[in-house]
Amino acid sequence: MENLIIRYPCLAVCKDDIRKAIDTIIDSYKNGGKLLLCGNGGSCADCEHIVGELMKGFLSKRPISISQKLYMKRNNPNLTDEVLSKLQLAVPAVALPSFSGLNSAFCNDVDAELIYAQSLMGLGAKCDVVFCISTSGNSKNCVAAANVAKGLGLTVVALTGQTGGKLKEIADICICAPEIETYKVQELHLPIYHLICMEIEKEFFG
Repeated sequence: MENLIIRYPCLAVCKDDIRKAIDTIIDSYKNGGKLLLCGNGGSCADCEHIVGELMKGFLSKRPISISQKLYMKRNNPNLTDEVLSKLQLAVPAVALPSFSGLNSAFCNDVDAELIYAQSLMGLGAKCDVVFCISTSGNSKNCVAAANVAKGLGLTVVALTGQTGGKLKEIADICICAPEIETYKVQELHLPIYHLICMEIEKEFFG
């Protein structure tokens, strides 16, 4: 966190909310939850980026332990040491925009604003965290997802621009990057979620 603030002094105003988001997501994972992410455009790409950092090694290689290798070999003797040596440990994270079939069908047949909300109906479970990324904080499908997530009893973390928009009113935690213009907000989102991923990795994989 200290290094983040040194590199991006403007993010000092977000420090407490970033720490709350980290602690909340870590607690979710410890209780068997997962991270469900949604966003549009550049924020959609950020969702995929975050999943990439959490579902494989980020700063560490996360090798499988000897005991887990033995367990997997007992279940399937055909697994080779070469395969097991390349696999990495992960924490569960799902980018809701990646469900192109479901999303396009629900958009066409029902309501485009509810595509992420519908995904939560199928995937949302106790202890999950829904991570909504929107530079304005007003993306209609993300706002709908946040509202449905709250209805399901899930925790909502939002990553937005300076005002926080409608998401700030709904989310349990809202990290408001102190910029207004979309590209400038996005430039601050990346170091914020990189820190979140770093802290999660450090907690679970050393």
